[in-house]
Amino acid sequence: MDRNTFTGLFLILIILIGFTYFSRPSEEQLKKEQLLQDSLANVKSGKQPSVKMPLASKPAAPVVDSAALRGPFGPANQGVNSSVVLQNEHVKVNLSTKGGRISSVELKEFKTYDQKPVILFDENESSFGLVFHAGNSIINTKNLYFTPSSQSLTVANTDSGSVTMRLKYSDSQYIDYIYSLKGNSYKVDLNIVATGLQSVISPNQPLVLNWDAVLKQKEKDINSEHRYSGGYFNHGDNEVDHIGTTKDEKKELGEDGKVRWISFKQHFFSNVLIARNGFDKGTLAVNTSAAPGIVKTFSASMQLPALKTAQAVYPLQFYFGPNRFHTLKAQGYDLERQIDLGWGPLKYINRVAVIPIFNFLEGLGWNYGLIILVLTILLKLVLSPLTYKSYLSMAKMRVLKPEMDEIKAKVGEDNPTLLQQEYLKLYKKAGVNPLGGCIPMVLQLPIVMAFFFFFPNLFELRQESFLWMKDLSTYDSVINFSRIPVLNVDHISLMCLLMTVSTLVITYFNNQTSGVTGQMKYVGYITPIIFLGVLNSYPSGLNYYYFLANLLTFLQQFVIRQWVNDEKIHARIQENKNKPETEKKKSKFQQRMDEYMRQQQAKAKDQSRKK
Repeated sequence: MDRNTFTGLFLILIILIGFTYFSRPSEEQLKKEQLLQDSLANVKSGKQPSVKMPLASKPAAPVVDSAALRGPFGPANQGVNSSVVLQNEHVKVNLSTKGGRISSVELKEFKTYDQKPVILFDENESSFGLVFHAGNSIINTKNLYFTPSSQSLTVANTDSGSVTMRLKYSDSQYIDYIYSLKGNSYKVDLNIVATGLQSVISPNQPLVLNWDAVLKQKEKDINSEHRYSGGYFNHGDNEVDHIGTTKDEKKELGEDGKVRWISFKQHFFSNVLIARNGFDKGTLAVNTSAAPGIVKTFSASMQLPALKTAQAVYPLQFYFGPNRFHTLKAQGYDLERQIDLGWGPLKYINRVAVIPIFNFLEGLGWNYGLIILVLTILLKLVLSPLTYKSYLSMAKMRVLKPEMDEIKAKVGEDNPTLLQQEYLKLYKKAGVNPLGGCIPMVLQLPIVMAFFFFFPNLFELRQESFLWMKDLSTYDSVINFSRIPVLNVDHISLMCLLMTVSTLVITYFNNQTSGVTGQMKYVGYITPIIFLGVLNSYPSGLNYYYFLANLLTFLQQFVIRQWVNDEKIHARIQENKNKPETEKKKSKFQQRMDEYMRQQQAKAKDQSRKK
């Protein structure tokens, strides 16, 4: 039994050590973290921070020379920057006449962790524009002034409305940015229409669409936002990949097919640009900022087909909204695949089973703490056959332990091969699989790991309270202290602490039940300590689930103990040992064990012949 316990715990320990190793902060991240702490210290002391925020200051108005005014789109180099508001019940979009772009976006239904409006990005920390060749000049529309068709527009219910931003070359030659918004949508349509410019814009050069944004902190834990923020893109054969979640990255896109969309994704909100006809190719870059309150900076440069007709239309769409699975899925284009639900089979467990059950429970209108409780109970009921089989196998090994100790005393530890053979003979006679307790634990592991990805990415838990936990989507700190740079810790989570204590208690009772002795009984205490360090900054909703799982596991084991009788198990084992070999139905494990024993005996004979 103790060998099975060790095997299972060792596998879990390897996974946790691997996760801790690969998710540890790099030297660059540690330097940025130190810069952040220095900046915060300067702010508290009244000094100006030494770190300059990218795109934070509004650039001075350019001085326009006469040559620019005489060049292509010359008159558009001068103008007054004003704002046009396009809004519905979900979003408020500010359009700037300079560049004709979306200068800022506010999500009306949500607040930041400190109850301020959720501004996805603002005018001074974003840019958007077309770059193309016109004669011998390179034109960048972000520096030119557009003429709006409306001063403001509010769209209600299911109605739709549009605002046109026009960049004039002449009365019959112009570029229109046509923005459309429906009353119940998070999407903003953008149709770029170039009219009569085929002789002005070079037909041999593609149009380049540049988009940059600086995304600010919106959640309590900026480190968590760093972890779950990155640049996502759909490309090739409908593959969704990402960059920049763990380090600064830049990637060339379109090498394996057209790019359907790119996304500047934060933890719980996304800014997505969709090309209905696809982008030919482009680049996407993500950088983590050390400036206080800045999560990451994003930059994209995407290519559109060259202008070759009298009127060319480039249909685009923006999605500005929450990273809520069913909301993203309703937008189409597989936007929901931005949400990290795990790798391999873990994401399918979450998508096929966990999310539908969660959505059903959410539809009942319960508190999310109660929903997590019911979800955990359902999970434990599904896994109860494996739990029972694991406990029964451990009980069999516990009953066999006295006989195994006798064999060990008789054979000695100097000949491990012979000792293993004698153990295998005992297992064969008793009809016991020594891995019977480990295999169910391993089979349960993917489901347990699936929840590890599910809860941290669950938008529905954002700013939802339960008991003392004010926000189930982030940690609940009971003790706060100065940040420890190496460990990157500045608090102790109460729910994580309760989870750890409950795991230690269960480990203690399991050791008492199994009768494990020596150093082996201390192995089970290592994993909870590792969990305390890893999960301390993870959402309290996740730690609450693990805490409930521990309590239900303890309850399950208590009930199973009432059913499992060691004397009856011992009697069955002795009865099985006395059966003739012909009456015993061999399992696959026993067949492999017989083959192993034959191989060992053959090796022993060969060695004796050589001697």
